[in-house]
Amino acid sequence: MTTTTDIALSAPVNLRDLGGIPVDGGSVREGFAIRADDLSTITAEDASALVEAGLTAVIDLRSPAEVRVTGRGPLAAHPVGYHHLPLIASVGDSTREGFTHEGMGEMYVRMVEDAAPQLVTALTVMAHTTGATAFHCAAGRDRTGVLAATLLLALGAGDDAVVTDYGRTAANMPAVMERTRPLMGAMFAALDLDPDLLRTAGLLEGSMEVSMRLMLARLRERHGDPLTPLRDAGLGAETTARLRARALAA
Repeated sequence: MTTTTDIALSAPVNLRDLGGIPVDGGSVREGFAIRADDLSTITAEDASALVEAGLTAVIDLRSPAEVRVTGRGPLAAHPVGYHHLPLIASVGDSTREGFTHEGMGEMYVRMVEDAAPQLVTALTVMAHTTGATAFHCAAGRDRTGVLAATLLLALGAGDDAVVTDYGRTAANMPAVMERTRPLMGAMFAALDLDPDLLRTAGLLEGSMEVSMRLMLARLRERHGDPLTPLRDAGLGAETTARLRARALAA
């Protein structure tokens, strides 16, 4: 399998602060939460810049196999808390419904239902971290998008705000796919999956927003509220209140 030294470090191409997103009672303040593509493969210079800007914790949503390939990367050299909370056991799980916007949406539903404890832990980390928390997977789109959605819902964001944030990744997808192709190609080969899936996927066509709207609708159909699986897994009023106190802009 590809090793760390085989992967060129590069600047993230799908990193953004969630500041400014409207939620109940105001908007998310800048410097609270950052969503990103793979932070384990950023340059040492970018790692230093994030820490200097206030980063104090990283939530890594990648599978154990992905983490074994690259580890924590340059951020491991900094005094930044690290929390490995995989939302899927294997990248092969993401191929179950196929690489379509609808298939991604169905996978997101499974993530919320099956990985609710990890999502609750992630929200708890953000509620108690004093500086900025960055969370990432490989592309910063799917697993990262699910955590961003549950965070925004917990803060009282409406569906349109959640979908709009998710959809902002669409413009970055060509760069995301280019940046992640070497690592994901190695992962697919190791799992004996067809590498052509990475090139023939329809993720650059149509509207990404279909996936997130499907997730929200399906969770409401099944649970009444998209956050019910998280509440059943331990997301309580105290954590939610602490999140809001930390996240809302003054």
